[in-house]
Parts: sequence; C-alpha cells; structure tokens
Amino acid sequence: MDERVHQDDEVAKRVQELRAREEERVAKRVQERRAKEGGRGRDADKPTQIPASGWKEVAKRLYQEVSDDRIGSIAAGTTFFLLLALFPALAAMVSVYGLVADPASLEQHIASLRGVLPGEALGLIETELRRLVSQPSDGLGFKFALGLAVALWSANSGVKALFDALNVAYDEDEKRGFIALNVASLIFTLAAIVFVVMVIGVVAVLPNVLGYLPLGPFGKVLVAVLPPIVLFAVAIAGLAALYRYGPSRSRAKWSWITPGSIVAAVVWLIGSALFSWYVANFGSYNATYGSLGAVVGLMTWIYLSMWIVLVGAELNSELEHQTSRDTTTGPERPMGQRGAKMADHIAPAGS
Repeated sequence: MDERVHQDDEVAKRVQELRAREEERVAKRVQERRAKEGGRGRDADKPTQIPASGWKEVAKRLYQEVSDDRIGSIAAGTTFFLLLALFPALAAMVSVYGLVADPASLEQHIASLRGVLPGEALGLIETELRRLVSQPSDGLGFKFALGLAVALWSANSGVKALFDALNVAYDEDEKRGFIALNVASLIFTLAAIVFVVMVIGVVAVLPNVLGYLPLGPFGKVLVAVLPPIVLFAVAIAGLAALYRYGPSRSRAKWSWITPGSIVAAVVWLIGSALFSWYVANFGSYNATYGSLGAVVGLMTWIYLSMWIVLVGAELNSELEHQTSRDTTTGPERPMGQRGAKMADHIAPAGS
C-alpha cells in the first residue's frame, strides 16, 4: 500500500515537472517572439499600449475574421431568434415597468427613441405595447409571476443565440452546461429588460425634469444634448457587459473590452440614425412589402445592429490576440492556462 502511494506521488511529481518544463518552453518561445517583433504591442498590458503598427495588424486580422467567421450569416441567424424573442420581451418589459410606473405611459416613453429606430418599426412596437397595456392587470399575484416567467423564458432564446454568436467571434466553443447556460442567459435577459426600462424612463423623463429647473438658455441645450449622451453611455455599458459575460471563456479585463464597446456604440448610434433617416425619406418598406413593411424594417435594423455588435466583439478578440500578456481577470497566468483561446495564443507577426 505504501509502495503504491509512493508511486502515485512520483507520478504526480513527474507530471508537475513536465508541466513546468512546458511552461518554460512556452515562455521562452514567447520571449523570442517578442524580441523579434518589437514595436507591435506584444508586451501591452492594455490596448492603449499597442503602437500604430500593432493596430494595423489588428485591423488587418479584423477584416479577415469578419469574412472567415461569416459574421453576416451569424448576424442574420441571431436576428431571427431575436425577432422571435422581441414580443415576449416586450410583454416582460410591460410587466416590469408596471411595478414602478403606469404601463400606459410606456408607449409615450418609447416614442423618445424615435430617430434610433425606423419609424415603421417603432410604430409596430407601439402597437404591440398598446395591445399589452390594454389587457387587464393581474397585480403581483401568482398569475403575474407565471406570465413574467413565461415571457422571460421565451425571450431567453434570443439572448442564447447572441451568446452563441459571441462564441464565434471569440473563437470559443460553448462549455457551459444546460443549466449554467440558461441561468446566465435568463439573468442577462432580466437585467437587460430592467436596464432598458430604466433607460427609457431616464431619456423620457430627463427633459421634463430639466424643463422645471431655472437653467435659462443653457437648459434648452441640456434638453437637446443629454438624452443622446445618456443613450451613448448606456450603449457602451450594455455592450461591455455583453462582451464580458456572454462568451463561454474566462472573463476579459474591462480594459480589453472597452475599445470594441466604444466603437460598436458609436457606429450603432450613427448607423441607426442614418438608417432611420433613410427609411423615412427614401426607402419606405411599406411600399414594397405592404403590411409586412414594418416587420421587414425592424428585422433589417436588428440585423445591422447585430452585425455591428459582432464586429465590436471581433475587434476586442483580435486586440487580445495581439499581446502575450494575460488579458483575463484574476492572477497572472501563463499562456495556455488562461481559459480563453485569444488570451492563450498570440497572433503571428504580420498577420
């Protein structure tokens, strides 16, 4: 028995020695690569330390990865599930909104998003909200809880599709089990709905609050400027949370999530405004698709949004791929033990 224990100890010791040697070999190769590839950001602890030559390589790989990962097709598939999840999410949003305010006012507050959403798509959402609000309330009883749970579960499919798309962008396989994945996506779904309700409330109520303050001409400027700023800040925060918790991998540090979040938020807000302007002035979908025009317009807007979100994820992914430093949270770990493919591998020079 003692001899068997001794043999097991020897095997464990041998495994540790082999692992240590492998880590030394990996570290040596990384150091050699760093020496040959100076000035490319191989030692960057955050994206701002990557020089222009490194950003050029990142941009080159980003362009290639958008094609190789079929981001357009992935965005289209995600759009399908998000469109199916939209109306259950609206039902859940009405339920949550009713806990803090009159649900009838939600339709008016949604109108504050005009300019971000195409007019026809916004009209479709307003019609559905009007139908939901007109239904009798069940209070805070069992029926309310059951209805909210069913709505959340239905909306959950869209979030899981988005998680799957982020795994593609980060070159990860889904490693979470059925329960862990659904718990994570349900929490994210509920948090997103609460977040949207809060944002709608702030964007809609803020101008009224500022109107009562004796700010003079400056108040008019604030009324015009603050809502877009709030929407921009919320978009960055939401995207950062999505990029950090959505993919099935070790969580990236906030500094390695920020660039893609900012770029995606800027492009999304500008792109949404331009798309809404185009639809309003040149491309009415009702003329082509008739009664389905609003649905097609909404679907197109979701598709463009998903494409932008996934490109932001690809940007963050390639930034992590540029450095040999540990980009994940927790104590510093050697490459190969970080639990994230892009953090565990460094991109070849010139790629």
